[in-house]
Amino acid sequence: MSWDRELGDEPQPAWRDRPPDILAPIDDDAPVSGHHPPPPAPASPAEAPEHDWLAAEAILMPILRPVGTSGTRIADLDTEALASEGMKNHATPVLDDGPSGLSIGYILRVGAFDVHVNADHLLAWGATPDEVRAAAMANLAAWSETAPWTDEASGQRRLISSASGGGGDATRILLPEVRADLTAALGGSGRVLVGIPERDLLVAGALLSDDEEFAVLFAEFVRDHAAGADQPLDPRLHEIVGGELRPFAG
Repeated sequence: MSWDRELGDEPQPAWRDRPPDILAPIDDDAPVSGHHPPPPAPASPAEAPEHDWLAAEAILMPILRPVGTSGTRIADLDTEALASEGMKNHATPVLDDGPSGLSIGYILRVGAFDVHVNADHLLAWGATPDEVRAAAMANLAAWSETAPWTDEASGQRRLISSASGGGGDATRILLPEVRADLTAALGGSGRVLVGIPERDLLVAGALLSDDEEFAVLFAEFVRDHAAGADQPLDPRLHEIVGGELRPFAG
């Protein structure tokens, strides 16, 4: 089938009423042969956080990892060990010792996904383990200051939880100020129990001397939640003792 366009729909032609001035400066924004110049090239890959310490420092975060997580102990990485680990085809994530036998990893929050930090990153950054730890904990603290808490009470029982879905909820327990705040809020009337069944949940409650059943119910909740989690962390119940997180001894 043939189709005849309505010529009246065509744009008006750009008729010249004078010859072009060939000595006039060239307009940088003018199209060339009907095409505009391409957009500027993206920044150098060397400026990406995987390669540049200043870029990485702003988005570096710690993350709690389950007991038994495999990786390279960051405390063992001297200059020689770091170079040797970085030469491997598949460098493993660097880890620190965490509370209650858990491990602490380090990640780069890049868009919708996380990049686990390994020896290759440390080599590219030229950063020390202490610098990595300090930057990650500072970023966690800054995030935690604005992340919400939920406070629930049922009779004499009280729960305080963090479940923002931002990826750092369970890891908040690494912050001394968070442990201090939970102790101040819950410890006045009993022992402070803590559950971190998955990456996106931290829940704490007060265990009163006349409510031993609470510990049983709380432990069952933590186990069940860990079993059904997409990113399980720890099915155990913990307790804040002397400002530190320890396994609950009953």
